[in-house]
Amino acid sequence: MKKPECFKTSVGGQALLEGIMMRGPERICCAVRKPDGTIETKLEPTPRHTGLARLPLVRGVVSMIESLVMGYRYMMYSAQVSMGEEYDEAAEETAFEKWIGEHLGKKAEDLVLAAAAVVGGLGAILIFTVLPTLLVGGVGYFVELGRWPRVILEALFKVTIFLGYMVLISHMKEIHRVFEYHGAEHKTIACYEAGEELTVANIRKYTRFHPRCGTSFLILVVIVSVFLYSVLPWGSVGLRVLFKLLLLPLVMGISYELLKWCGRSDNLITNLVRQPGLWVQRLTVFEPDDSMIEVAIAAVTPVLPERREDGQW
Repeated sequence: MKKPECFKTSVGGQALLEGIMMRGPERICCAVRKPDGTIETKLEPTPRHTGLARLPLVRGVVSMIESLVMGYRYMMYSAQVSMGEEYDEAAEETAFEKWIGEHLGKKAEDLVLAAAAVVGGLGAILIFTVLPTLLVGGVGYFVELGRWPRVILEALFKVTIFLGYMVLISHMKEIHRVFEYHGAEHKTIACYEAGEELTVANIRKYTRFHPRCGTSFLILVVIVSVFLYSVLPWGSVGLRVLFKLLLLPLVMGISYELLKWCGRSDNLITNLVRQPGLWVQRLTVFEPDDSMIEVAIAAVTPVLPERREDGQW
């Protein structure tokens, strides 16, 4: 086993509304602060990936879809619990969802809900993928642009839209608190990887930035897409958009593998690759207060494996 200070864990999670979801090798725990100050937790088994879902490139797409679906579900859960309401999954169903469940069965209902979560999550990605191309196409109507000026302009639009979106939502009060819980999640994982006892005092001293973060994955998607899409033709804006959508799973797969590689290795190249993600985390990861760290401890403790090496990245 590696020394504690070098240990890198696969345990990680997601910040929620007044809460945190932590995912370990065997269990997932969602901890949410209730209005009365107590912390409610919810445990369930971690989904297993088998067969093709474990292959390089493919696993990145599977993980992305799974994260969107589970993230949506846990966000709805945290919203209700944080407002002091008893969470009732059945009560959240729309008339359409109930009709699907009654006429086509529970599996069909789950598929519809999963599809809705994926479509909602992918909507933001599609904006960053399609909108820059449309903007470049609009500029092309007024200014004659060669191939590489178009590629560069599209990249600039993409990065500007992405960073602008992050800055905008970070100024929303509710989202700002979610980003503070994001910091609690990162600091707690860093403390665990260092081999220290998970106490508020110990966790407080660790950095809020972490290389194996969803924000880092998103900025990798942006960067990889800039390079991969640069070879696509510009003859037709519509055709270019279609090619970009078809290549989106490959972009996510490559980005995931880069994130895995950067998370395992510490060298000059991996430090350079993960640096943009760490910079962008300044927009999505803020310093938490002690009560948020307490929630992170409550979320991570039940999912930690008995042997640290069982949760190695």
